[in-house]
Amino acid sequence: MIMDIDGLSLNYIVEGNGKDILVLHGWGANINTIMPIVNILKDKFKVHALDLPGFGESSQPKEPIDSFQYADIVKKYMENMEINKVTLIGHSFGGKLSIILGSKYPELIDKIVLINSAGLIPKRGPKYYVKVHSFKTLRFLYKNLFFWLKDEERLEKFYKKFGSTDYREASGVMRRILVTVVNEDLFPLLRKIKAPTLLIWGDEDTATPLYMGKTMEKEIGDAGLVVFEGAGHYSYLDEYQRFTVVLRHFLKYNEQ
Repeated sequence: MIMDIDGLSLNYIVEGNGKDILVLHGWGANINTIMPIVNILKDKFKVHALDLPGFGESSQPKEPIDSFQYADIVKKYMENMEINKVTLIGHSFGGKLSIILGSKYPELIDKIVLINSAGLIPKRGPKYYVKVHSFKTLRFLYKNLFFWLKDEERLEKFYKKFGSTDYREASGVMRRILVTVVNEDLFPLLRKIKAPTLLIWGDEDTATPLYMGKTMEKEIGDAGLVVFEGAGHYSYLDEYQRFTVVLRHFLKYNEQ
């Protein structure tokens, strides 16, 4: 189904009946990647899932937006669907949006589940700054070595070879959005979250390392952290059976 929000075409699905649950995917993902979560809950809840703008079948923003504007779009979806109380389940970037919504609109949020959530600036040691310096040096060399190409073509060639996976796979406005969102720090918002919050993490996550989950557990007033050993950034897929048990218990699945 498609919903128009501020000129953007937002693709979404709704499955099941009962209390409203909204599932938000991570950066570079789409509804398909979170369907395993939808399938766990749709027989007892009314489960909503979105393709966030720029992903899946939803249209791209015309201009760069930040995470707060993404969260505003999700809020408008809730308003259009007349959702007055919701449980948010967010993976990675979707978790980041859940943090924003949970801190800004506590009266609308029943519970929150953050799965390997983004939202905190990574700890950066000497290796990071050496890498940044090397990256900038290589970029300078590329711009000057491939002088017969247009600037845009030269930089595209460079980023496809040396940029991060997310950066290489993004293009145009989505690449500019990515640069913005990866530098946002939501640490000050964590203490504003009032809803009971379940944090689920893989201890081998390299994208949003486990220490971030521990920080969130410490800062959010009513929070608990469950760690899946041997799981990575997609811990809900790596440990799907355990994830199902933990999630259903938190949402009081058997009482619905």
